[in-house]
Amino acid sequence: MDPAQRAKQLREVLNHHSDLYYNQDAPEISDQEYDGLMRELKALEKVHPELITPDSPTQRVGGSAKRTAGVLVAHRVPMLSMQDLFTQEEVDHFISDCQEKLGEGITFLVETKIDGLSMALRYENGNLVTAITRGDGRTFGEDVTANAKVIDDVAVTLRHPIPYLELRGEVYMTDAAFEAVNERQELLGKKPFANPRNCAAGTLRQLDAAVTRERHLSFFVFNVQDIQGKDLSTHEEAYAYLKDCGVTVIAHYYVCKNREEIWKAIQAIGEMRGELPYDIDGAVIKVNDLALRAQLKDTAKNAGYQVAYKYPPEQKETVLREIELSVGRTGKITPTAIFDPVRLCGTTVSRCTLHNQDFITKLGICLGSTLRIEKSGEVIPKCVGVVPEKQPPDAQVFQIPMVCPVCGEPAVREDTADIKCVNLNCPAQLERLIGHFVGRNAMDIKGFGVVYVHDLIAEGYLKDVADIFTLAEHREALIQKGIVGKEKNTDKLLAAIEKAKANPPDRLLTGLGISNVGRSAAQVLMRHFGTLDALVQASEEEMMAIDDIGPISAHCVYTYFRQPHNLAVLQKLKAAGVNLVQEVAQAPEGDLPLFGKTVVISGTLPGLSREEAAALIQRYGGKVTGSVSKKTSFLLAGEGAGSKLEKAHALDIPVLSLEEVQAMLETAPES
Repeated sequence: MDPAQRAKQLREVLNHHSDLYYNQDAPEISDQEYDGLMRELKALEKVHPELITPDSPTQRVGGSAKRTAGVLVAHRVPMLSMQDLFTQEEVDHFISDCQEKLGEGITFLVETKIDGLSMALRYENGNLVTAITRGDGRTFGEDVTANAKVIDDVAVTLRHPIPYLELRGEVYMTDAAFEAVNERQELLGKKPFANPRNCAAGTLRQLDAAVTRERHLSFFVFNVQDIQGKDLSTHEEAYAYLKDCGVTVIAHYYVCKNREEIWKAIQAIGEMRGELPYDIDGAVIKVNDLALRAQLKDTAKNAGYQVAYKYPPEQKETVLREIELSVGRTGKITPTAIFDPVRLCGTTVSRCTLHNQDFITKLGICLGSTLRIEKSGEVIPKCVGVVPEKQPPDAQVFQIPMVCPVCGEPAVREDTADIKCVNLNCPAQLERLIGHFVGRNAMDIKGFGVVYVHDLIAEGYLKDVADIFTLAEHREALIQKGIVGKEKNTDKLLAAIEKAKANPPDRLLTGLGISNVGRSAAQVLMRHFGTLDALVQASEEEMMAIDDIGPISAHCVYTYFRQPHNLAVLQKLKAAGVNLVQEVAQAPEGDLPLFGKTVVISGTLPGLSREEAAALIQRYGGKVTGSVSKKTSFLLAGEGAGSKLEKAHALDIPVLSLEEVQAMLETAPES
């Protein structure tokens, strides 16, 4: 691939995952995968410096500041990141560089790098006055003072007051605190947090300090950012002074004089990873002498006096005891390994996905195999191989049966690696399909929880999605059996179902769960055909003639509406009064103010959800996409727009507020 194209691709991918990690606390890839992509981009930019752009993740510290827990506060001292190192040779190079610039006699500190959220504390005359997150690292962070004050490890007052002290540390969660929070989430029927860092970040940024207190966050200080009224010479001396002031500092650190001592300290920290009560994702090596640090130049993103050594992914061996087969909404049969519990990166795991038959065959996985399980700071553990010398005698590679494990009907393998149950009445598919159908991205029937779906299917009230709209006929029986609750709850759900009948049919099409047809494709199809009846009659060629509809999606839709069962469901929906006609703009398409324009939405919009904003843009002829490119007509930006806003500025893409877009539409023809 052309270097410019690859650099552009890497920037887009890294910016996307950086936004998920820093701003949304919802990472989709592991630290190791992210670091690999970042190294590739750095190498490209080193060879081709002309490819460096302002929005490149190599030029930024981290995320954007969000007004979630409080107002934005200007940084007095930058909260920079650290360069990541992955080999002993890279560590030796950093040490040699420091010794060459600062002298052979300098000392270093090696300490644990906990996977948490950075926070700065400002003290005036011994009292904590402000706590802020890193935000963008240089300009602004979020004010989280109220939440910080209820964290047990945060000193609200200092034993030895001085005029001013600014400290930087890490907010994190112990494994025990994280497990307790997720146990409570499950009891309340809420989604559990993916990992301790996400939970800590979300907790620190939310509005209720009582929630922060309840979740028992932890905190330690790892740097003095600024100090007035006290002279400190070394980082080691600073830690001793802070402890004397009642400040919690990092627990494990080593003062080292040479590269041998430094590497021994890194190894010692690596060996304690599984024993610590919290997650660490590396070891930090920093120059100990505070005065000398200024001679080591910072980059736009990283502090010059310190680096982070990242350990290779942690692996454990464990014995495979069982392979559990489950059926998803689309009929895909997914094998899951059940193995002897092992502890990885601070959490105990006993299962992981085996993906499909090709994956199982490639690794030679048999019942009784000794698996190598890996988890490097990621949400989900994965199997990376088997130990050949520990394979059981006469072992046979596991074969997924060509029979649905739920309904017993034959399964088929299509063009992909997936094995699927094609029985549309399979109970496993029905439960997931109805859960998807009533969900927020489809028909959005408020209050229709998964427990109700399960019970209504079990009691025989739901045999397909159309049966949802006949539940009112069974009102008395539902109340008597208490499936949804008493009269008030039952009527509330029935009213939500009745209201959903008027939804635009693109939501209905999304809810049908047709393979390769998500919300965006459903909107495009319904805008073009206008009614579901017209879509049912359309050929694959007619669908493929529409922009953004490819041959796979067209084939899936065409095939779906050639199945008698699906047509019967459509007739039942029509008989129940469900809306099958899309609202079509009354003005000629070409007269619509946003016709032909491609819009990206980012950030929080005042009084309007992102979904509602997308519907508004589409109603006036516009097209909504997920990423900023040269083809973007404008960015609709709200608070916390993040990397998309930066990219829009870099590409000179117009940035409009919601008010500006609404003003643009006020004079438009009615639609």
